[in-house]
Amino acid sequence: MSDDGAVTRAPGEGGRLLRWAFRHLAGPADGVKGAVQGGSAEAREAWKQDLAERKRYTREQRELKRAAREANRRG
Repeated sequence: MSDDGAVTRAPGEGGRLLRWAFRHLAGPADGVKGAVQGGSAEAREAWKQDLAERKRYTREQRELKRAAREANRRG
């Protein structure tokens, strides 16, 4: 291994020319309204509800596992 500071990149990631072209020619996604923020208000609300459901499910599963461990200890 060399310590010259060179960054190794995966094949197909592109070289200097492709990085320059993307940075200077493609630019940020400012031309499309809501592209970065995730689209419509309905889509954001649906995402928030889905996230809350996933957190609730994870919390329930964690509590079930904890209860099972406690039952085995007392067992």
